[in-house]
Amino acid sequence: MQRSELKNTKRWVIKIGSALLTDDGKGLNKQALGQWVEQMVELKRQGIEVVIVSSGSVAEGMKRLGWQTRPKQLNELQAAASVGQMGLIQAYESKFMRFDIHTAQILMTHDDLSNRKRYLNVKNTVETLLEYGVVPIINENDAVVTDEIRFGDNDTLGALTANLMGADVLVIMTDQQGLYDDNPRTNPDAKLIEEAQVSRKDIEAMASPEGGALGKGGMYTKVMAAKRAARSGTATIIAAGREPNILTRLLAGENKGTLLIPDLEPLSARQQWLAGHLQAKGRLILDKGAVKVLRDSGKSLLPIGVRAQQGDFQRGEMVVCVDESGQEVARGLINYPANESAKILGQASHQIESILGYTEDESLIHRDNLVLIDS
Repeated sequence: MQRSELKNTKRWVIKIGSALLTDDGKGLNKQALGQWVEQMVELKRQGIEVVIVSSGSVAEGMKRLGWQTRPKQLNELQAAASVGQMGLIQAYESKFMRFDIHTAQILMTHDDLSNRKRYLNVKNTVETLLEYGVVPIINENDAVVTDEIRFGDNDTLGALTANLMGADVLVIMTDQQGLYDDNPRTNPDAKLIEEAQVSRKDIEAMASPEGGALGKGGMYTKVMAAKRAARSGTATIIAAGREPNILTRLLAGENKGTLLIPDLEPLSARQQWLAGHLQAKGRLILDKGAVKVLRDSGKSLLPIGVRAQQGDFQRGEMVVCVDESGQEVARGLINYPANESAKILGQASHQIESILGYTEDESLIHRDNLVLIDS
């Protein structure tokens, strides 16, 4: 995708981070929010469907509760999110209602996207909202989330939302101009990367792993989000949210921010769902032959090609497949629980019944429930 093609796109996911929304912790920046809303209204006027992924609930809650530093206790984080979400959605609603546009709040945890039925329910809900001209505002459900079901950051949530909705563009608005070849906070000579293919290996090394005091993400999470978004063919733009009219200027094709172009074959809808599972229940260590078969032939994973396993998983749960060096090769839904799969590792498929007393499937992971991960 070229910048000149952005005007021909139909669906954007726009992620706005805490530092921007709360003016680095000073409370909701309603003036800036109003300006972004005006730009999103213009995008809608030009035929772009808009889905917002919004941070800010914890930071707004901290402001309302008079807390100066981000709490570390889970119950305090959840309390801050509960208080702050009220102000956050109220602000969005009031700004969009000036243009007679309705908004909808959708709070999610990772469980909502890892469960296939709930995943499709969320997708259908958002599709219906867009059909009626409503602007969905998606956030992680911080009031109930735990580390086990956390997305990790809203950059990741933005990418998974882009996959879910088949978005053309993911815009990650940040307090930086875009991706630099070095950390611009510490190196004044760092140069902005205006455009790159998302498969470039060096862009991960360029991204700073450091985030601000309020946000949990740094530039690294934004680059990794772009790689996730590319699974659905979504282009990602990392841009400065404080630039005047940044969204409409991007739509017009102006050379702002960093455009990360998806240059790999998009995954099928089911493969995107599988790849979007962030929490795995176990690991399978594959031999070289199994790795080659998976990568070259797209076949199911048979027990004979698995050397060892880790974790306590149940049938149908997500496991990660790694090579002997620990590099992730694939992930998928396993056909046998850990206590049974351990008995058939390294065995030929025709021996499963004699070992276990039954055969659920000749494979540990069927190819329909497996997705390859780019190394």
